[in-house]
Order: sequence, then structure tokens, then C-alpha cells
Amino acid sequence: MNLFKRFGDPSAMALPAGILILIVLMIVPVPAFILDVSFVMNIALSVAVLMAAMNSEKPLDFSSFPSVLLFATLLRLALNVASTRVVLVHGHEGEAAAGKVIESFGEFLIGGNFAVGIFVFLILVIINLVVVTKGAGRVSEVSARFTLDALPGKQMAIDADLAAGLMTADEAKARRREVSTEADFYGSMDGSSKFVKGDAIAALLILGVNIIAGFCLGMISHQMSAGDAAQTYITLAIGDALVAQVPSLLLSIAAAVIVTRVSDSRDLAGQIGGQFAAPGTWLPVAVVLAAIGMIPAMPQTIFLPAAGLAFWLWNVLRKRAALAAVPVVEPEPEVDPSRITLEDVSDHTLVTIELGYGLVQLVDERRGSPLVTRVTGVRKQLSQSFGFIVPQFRVRDALDMPPYDYRIVLGGVNLGGAMIRPDKVLAIDTGEVRQGHSLRGEATQDPSFGCPAIWIDTAARDQATAEGFLTVDPGTVIATHLNQLLVERPQDMLGPDQVKDLLESLKDTASGLIETVHPQPLSLAAVTRLLRALLEDHIPISHPLPILASLSRAVQQTVDHDRLVELVRADLGALIVGRVCPPHERLPVVTLDAGLEGSIVQGMQDPVTGQPVIEPDLARMIGETITALAEARGPGAIPLTLVVQPRARRALAALLRMRAPSCLVISIAELPATQPIEVVDVVGAPPPVNQNPSLPNPDSHANYTHEAESMAA
Repeated sequence: MNLFKRFGDPSAMALPAGILILIVLMIVPVPAFILDVSFVMNIALSVAVLMAAMNSEKPLDFSSFPSVLLFATLLRLALNVASTRVVLVHGHEGEAAAGKVIESFGEFLIGGNFAVGIFVFLILVIINLVVVTKGAGRVSEVSARFTLDALPGKQMAIDADLAAGLMTADEAKARRREVSTEADFYGSMDGSSKFVKGDAIAALLILGVNIIAGFCLGMISHQMSAGDAAQTYITLAIGDALVAQVPSLLLSIAAAVIVTRVSDSRDLAGQIGGQFAAPGTWLPVAVVLAAIGMIPAMPQTIFLPAAGLAFWLWNVLRKRAALAAVPVVEPEPEVDPSRITLEDVSDHTLVTIELGYGLVQLVDERRGSPLVTRVTGVRKQLSQSFGFIVPQFRVRDALDMPPYDYRIVLGGVNLGGAMIRPDKVLAIDTGEVRQGHSLRGEATQDPSFGCPAIWIDTAARDQATAEGFLTVDPGTVIATHLNQLLVERPQDMLGPDQVKDLLESLKDTASGLIETVHPQPLSLAAVTRLLRALLEDHIPISHPLPILASLSRAVQQTVDHDRLVELVRADLGALIVGRVCPPHERLPVVTLDAGLEGSIVQGMQDPVTGQPVIEPDLARMIGETITALAEARGPGAIPLTLVVQPRARRALAALLRMRAPSCLVISIAELPATQPIEVVDVVGAPPPVNQNPSLPNPDSHANYTHEAESMAA
């Protein structure tokens, strides 16, 4: 039933009917009028094929060209057979016996001189066979070879894009279909170019048959003289050959156009015209033509007007290019005052610096935007220190603030701010100011470190420097305060987007390492949470490969977050300790008494996190003791390190982060085995009993040595 429905469609019947007509033309004698109509249709078809080839944007837009070329070649050969029959059967009746088209080509194009016709036909055949067809065939062969060689790589690229989520399944199917069609097309064109070459050779053979057979038939069968037979039959044969050769040449040109096309968004005319529209192309042409026209022996009436035309074309294209370079200012769309967008009520920036209206001059472009330049430097410095790209900062005015105040906001939370004088300089007393200085100004405090400071006039800057003050401009004050507030909060600025960028940047050099961690067994959220925990412990991720290598080993044991953090920290012990103490120096260590540490580990626990909760009095005692020990060491000494059990590390680290921020808290598993240590004190240990205060306890030195050796082990 489907077969009958298909053949009932006129469009489906067109191609079988055309093939049947070609067979009829080859076998059944046809009148001269039908032959004339067929020749005209052949020429029209050839011109239509050439135009379709020129108007296609890419070769695959005319993917049916190999089949069209086959049918057009068969039509022309069928017409050659039919016209040969008419010429040989009715040629003795006169040149009009073979039809008006052949007669016109024989009379008009060659002027009735069959010798001229032979040479014209041979020249057309040489152009078609040697130049156009041979070149198109070579291009088709090379294109087919390169396309088939590139086919596996294109298929793999599609699979990779599909796996990476860069295209959907439907887009991948369409792309595979296009790649397959492209390979089939160039393969078919490689074979179709042989049709055109064979057609040109067949035209030569058919011409020879027509001339020899017609000359013999005219003299033998129709008793014509040699001169009359040659004049009649050779003229008809040449006309018939030219009628067939013109469409053949058009199809050869169409084939060459198709195989030499480069994919572009324009047709061939637009592509060539656009590439010849550069003004610099035509000025040298005008100069060369004018120089040749100045030679006395040259026809100046031709060269000089041609030079003028080239110069005029250069001038027109130059003006057009200059006009196109002027940006078109489109009118801004009218804003509906009643419409509220999400950008109007939401701040998508993580870090915002809000300024009172009196400080807007710090971001004025006419004054060089000093604050923007310094804030950009802070962002770059933080990114280098943290090991990831810190999100962009936003500077905006806030009308609800006093005119000379600023505040720094992180995720909607006000971290800090102060009042500054935009037209003055801040002179900070860092402890080196000469006693009894004569510097006068508005007394204040440095917002970053709380040092005494004075707002002074710009002209007094040199005097302040001579008095021992550190002088900074208002933009530097805000930038320093911004850096001081954010440097302690790297974990708050690390999000999934930053972690994704970090992992993507490492795929080129450590793709295998990344695959062992992400996306399985750890999701992007899990990796982000772990890296935030490391940053919270002041472990930078500027060297991510050792961290990821440790994480790769840790995920083989567990995927629990808290356990992963402890395993990674234990693996990075040398990195953690090396940030505060060189490997050849003795690390000053503080420990907790075994009973005290046991009471912390076995005491109360947070029901949410499961971490130990330290009692307030005990927390105060530990904090005050370690703070006193740290202050007793003096400035410039290696910071103290509190070494505890892994179970108590997080609770004690949170405790000392506020009370003794300079003290490093690590677990015993994180202490490198090769790191020499010095036990400074044991917090919570009872004082040693000594009978003679003037003499040291004889057991204290042995206990200290034994404890130091056990800690080192």
C-alpha cells in the first residue's frame, strides 16, 4: 500500500520518468523539434546547476550534486546519441534537418566554416578536460582522502563534547549525521569527477564518428561530392558537438566550484566580493595601471581610464570602511519607572565596599580612580596568597552612611569600617615616632591595626615622615583595612565556582589525579567543603597538587568529611609545620596534661557536630596560659605549637583562634617524624615537688628529656 501511495505522488514519479525518457532518446528516433527542446532544457539545467553551486554557503548545502551530475551527464550523452542518429540519417537533406539549435550553433558560432568550428571545439575540450576537469578531480581526490582520515577524530570530538555536557544528545546525532554526510559527499565527488572527464573524452569520439560516418554516408549512400559531404556533415557534427560541449563546460565549472568552496555564511559571490572589498587592494592596482599607461608604446586610452576606475573604487571602499568604523550609538531603551528588576534589589557581589557620598571622589575616573587601583591590587595579592581567584569586589556609594564613612561588607555581613578624610593624609604612629614631635592634626586611630594616628594636610607629609610617622593616603587606608579583614576569611570567599575553575585548570597536567577525586567519589560540593575547612585552618591551596594527592589517598579509606580533613592534615604535616618553623630549627611545643586532655575528649560533646565542648573556666585557663607563654617568648620568636590528640584538635583550634591566634594547633599525627622539637610547657600539669628550692628537682630533667624524646618519636 505504501508503494502505491509513493508512486501516486508526482514528485516521486519525476525521477523514474526522467530515466525512462533518457532511454527513449537513446533508442527511439525523435523528431528534430523534440531534439531542439531537449537541447534547450539541457542548457537550462546546466546553468541552474552552476547557479546552485555558486549560491550554496557550504558544499553540503548541495549534497545531491554528485547524483545531479550523473543524470546531467546521462542526458547529454542521450542527446548526443539522438543527434548523431538525426545527423547521419537526415544530414543530406540540409543543415536544417538536424534541428534549429544544431544549425544555429553550426552557422552562428563558427560562421559556417567547419575548420574554424573544429579548432573552437578542440579548444573548449582542452579547457574542459585539461584545466577544469583535471583540477576539480584532483581537489575532489584530496578532499575525500583528508575527510575520511579526519572522520575518526571528528567522531571522538563529538563523543567528548557529549560527555562533557557541551551538547545535547539530539545535537550530537545531528553532528554525527553531518560528519557522515560530509564523508559520503566528498567520496561521491571523487567518483563523480570521472563522469565529467569521461564525458569530455566521449565528446571527442562522438565528433570523430559523426565526421567520418557522415562523410562516408554522404558520398556512398547519397552520391554527394566530397566537398558537399564535408561541408554538410562536418558542419552538422561541429554544431552538434558544440551544443553538447557548452553544457558540459558549465557542469565542469559547477563541479570545480563545489569542491573548492570553503564553508562561509555567504554565497560565493558575497564571499569573493567581501574579500575583494578591502581598500588596500585597489590602490596598488591603480598605481600599476597608471605606470603602465605612462609608457609611450602602450594604449593610454585603455590603461589610464582603467587606472582611474581602480582609483575611484579604492576611494569609495575607503570611505565605506571609515563609515563602518564609526560606532553606531543606539538610543537607550526607555526605562519603565514602575518596573523593578532583580538587579535593583539584589547584590550579586560577595565583597562590597560601601562609601559615603563624600568619598565618591576616590573612585572618580578623572582623578585616576585611586581606590579602584588599590582594591584591584588587594584582590590580586589575596588570590596569590589563597591559591584561587578571589571573586571581584564591588565599590558603591551608600546614601544611608555619613559622608566620610566607609564599610566593608562580606556576603551581607558588615565586617568593619571607619571614618576617613579624603583630602588629607593619615600619619600612623608605629612606635618609631620621635618624642615631643610637633606634628599637628586630627587625632584618630588606624582602622586596620588600631595604632594611634593623625589626619594631616598633604603638605605636611614630608614633616610627618621626618618625625617617624608612616604616612598613607585615604585609598591605601581602605585597601589595607580590606586586606586585613579578608586575609583571615579565605574560606568565606571560596565557592563551587572557584573550585570548579581550579579543577579545570589542573586537568591539562593532572587529569588522572582529578579523576580519582572528582566527580567520584567526591562531588563538587564535597571538595569545596573540604578545601574550605583547610583554608579555615590557614592552610593555603596555592599548591593544590599535594593537597589533591593527599585527598586521593584519603578517599580510599573514607568519604566522611571530618575524617577526610584529619587524614589530609596528617599527610600535609610537613607543610603545616613548615609554615611556622624551618625544618632545621627546634619547634617550640606546648602539650596538655594527660588528665586534662582526657577530660576534654571524654567530656561534653556538641550534639550537632559531635565535637568536644570545653567548659568556660577550663577554656579561660588554657587560653590565658598559652597567651602568657606566647608573650613571654617575645617578638620574632618561632610561634608556639600546641600538640594534642586528633579528637581534641578542632575544639582547641577554635578556642585559641580568638585568644591566641599566633599559636598553631596540630594533632600528634600531623607532627613530622623528622621535625626536632622543644617542649616549652605542659598545660594543666601539677607543679613539681622540690624539697630544696635552691636546687633543681633531680627527676625534672629526666622527665623533660623523656617527654621531648617521646614527642619527637
